[in-house]
Amino acid sequence: MNSRTPVTALSGVGKVKAEAYSRMGINNVGELLCHYPRGYEDRADVRLLSECEAGRKHSLVLVVATEPRVQMIRRGMSLLKFKAYDDSATCEVTFFNQNYLKSSIVCGGEYRFWGAVEQKGNKYFMSSPEIEPFSPDRELLPLVPIYPLTEGISRKQITKDITSALAGTTAEGDVRDILPDALRQKNKLCTLAFALRNIHFPSDFVSLAAARKRLIYDEFFTFATGLAIEGRKNRRRIAVPCPDTDISPLTARLPYTLTSAQIRACSEIAADMSKSNAMSRILVGDVGSGKTVCAAAAMYIAVKNGMQAALMAPTEILARQHFADISELFAPLGIRCELLCGSLTPAKKRKIYEALASEDKQKRIDVIIGTHALLSEGVEFYRAGLVVTDEQHRFGVSQRSLLKEKGEDTHMLVMSATPIPRTLALAVYGDLDVSKIDEMPPGRQKVDTYAVDESYRERLDAFIKKQVDGGGQVYVVCPSIDEEDEEVDIFFSDVDSEGNVKKDRPKLKAAVPYTEELKKRLPELRIEFMHGKLKSAEKDKVMLDFAAGKTDVLVSTTVIEVGVNVPNASLMIVENAERFGLSQLHQLRGRVGRGKRKSYCVLVSDSVGKGSTSSDRLKTMCNVYNGYEIAEKDLVMRGPGDFIRGADASHVRQSGGLRFKLAELCDDTGLLSRAFADAAELVSSSPELREYPELRAAIDEMFCFDTAQIN
Repeated sequence: MNSRTPVTALSGVGKVKAEAYSRMGINNVGELLCHYPRGYEDRADVRLLSECEAGRKHSLVLVVATEPRVQMIRRGMSLLKFKAYDDSATCEVTFFNQNYLKSSIVCGGEYRFWGAVEQKGNKYFMSSPEIEPFSPDRELLPLVPIYPLTEGISRKQITKDITSALAGTTAEGDVRDILPDALRQKNKLCTLAFALRNIHFPSDFVSLAAARKRLIYDEFFTFATGLAIEGRKNRRRIAVPCPDTDISPLTARLPYTLTSAQIRACSEIAADMSKSNAMSRILVGDVGSGKTVCAAAAMYIAVKNGMQAALMAPTEILARQHFADISELFAPLGIRCELLCGSLTPAKKRKIYEALASEDKQKRIDVIIGTHALLSEGVEFYRAGLVVTDEQHRFGVSQRSLLKEKGEDTHMLVMSATPIPRTLALAVYGDLDVSKIDEMPPGRQKVDTYAVDESYRERLDAFIKKQVDGGGQVYVVCPSIDEEDEEVDIFFSDVDSEGNVKKDRPKLKAAVPYTEELKKRLPELRIEFMHGKLKSAEKDKVMLDFAAGKTDVLVSTTVIEVGVNVPNASLMIVENAERFGLSQLHQLRGRVGRGKRKSYCVLVSDSVGKGSTSSDRLKTMCNVYNGYEIAEKDLVMRGPGDFIRGADASHVRQSGGLRFKLAELCDDTGLLSRAFADAAELVSSSPELREYPELRAAIDEMFCFDTAQIN
């Protein structure tokens, strides 16, 4: 068995199970082994009954005191009951419709139980816990993995299959190792076989930390090598120069004066576009810093020089917003601008395709703005000169390349609203030159920020109602979608690089149940929810309703971190704020304060005032408002992962985007730096990577492009 062996080779995995695995993106043993747990149950922390905390699951070692008895409640419903004890108390254990356990539970036997303990007076109760025979010579998993699942794949099934896959790939050569052994030894990393065993079934937190470090390095290294390859390609690209770079007719129409940072960025873009070497530049700036007008200036230069320009946004809402702003600016200048989105009718799309490729200047589209629809097979340009992608971390190198290839000699500009530190930007965007907008336009209001704990809940509800009664709207952001995350006791982010477990781990707020609770507490308000697992059309409808004022409160995951402009939104509430990085919190805060209303951001966390690292980070948010200063602090306090993450905090990857599994949770800046340095050195010494076929395959998979093109 090796990494390419189909999952059907595993015992018990037939056609139906294989189809279910395929829905999860798992078709072979290698993909199964890379389906990492989202967290763990810490069953090594064995408690006495008297030590259990209400509402939390615990591990207990109990002796069965009575014979298990089955009691029929009604047709189709039965209870299996018995008593068990430890040195502190006795507990009544109940199982529903699990009569088969009766023959396996022996009176006088010792078992490890995992579940929540309920106390009523001086009596203890457990309902349907997990149970395993316990003895000193029987080794039980100290950390039990919890996996993302799908219909048809149970937790028991995937645990069994991963155990079988690990057993069948114990030899080092059986699993695909992308890392040259010299680099592994240089960076003091464990072997891949050790990492895979201990990411799934760690023997302790130290082993888990070692496994995580190795696998994160692999992701950083693959990412860095892919960027180094793309950078070499970009440096060799040529483009049609655009010598006429006078943008004064455009800026004269603006109702404001450009900031010095915007002027500097426009000058850097103009200088690049005037050359025959293709521009490959990223425009990095804080929310509201004015990146869009700089992109408009670049598109204006392209059109002035007889070329066409395209702007691709990650969502239809954002594309429509860009179209509304840019078309209004361009129309008086005689520049034809159109919108291309997936929701358009086939007939409308055909007309746009024809106008894009038309040789007739009067019929031709000068600037096209759209979503992934711009990548469609029918999209061809008459003479593409510039490609702009917005929120580039949502697309990745592959989709940038696909759009860029719509024109043979195109300049490329990408925009990111993450105010990333320059040192990290040069690494993460190694294939691009960096323009930094580090100055906010005058008049942008400060969003007052406060950190509170759960004791403020009643006052917070009253504040929500006050904002709505005053004509404002409210965002509430939760870290998870539903309550399935509650079974996770330890997340990857709870364990540092030394294997130490962080203790301040409050219960997660989930968007779906939170919405229902809020509707009960504030029934007079119009409350809706949105998350990354909704279909694009559903997300767009919810967001458009909110933007139109049809919804008072929008409860969401961080999918709203980048979204439509809602000037009426005046309050942002972030639940479990300790779970987010500073830069992500800053992005969320940037969703409000975009209009004339006085706006507020409230960070809710039980870490407030406890002197922890989480508490210190939240204090930073309350006192610092400059995105670049926040980003620098975040890099020191949290690590680089927050800057290179994918779609949102629920870890859902968009199709074709960069597929990080663990790296987004990294808190080790040095690991990123070493990976980029190692990648640069490797590509310099072996530009075609001929000796590293497994690394080439991993790069192809991550970036969705063919490394064969580098030959």
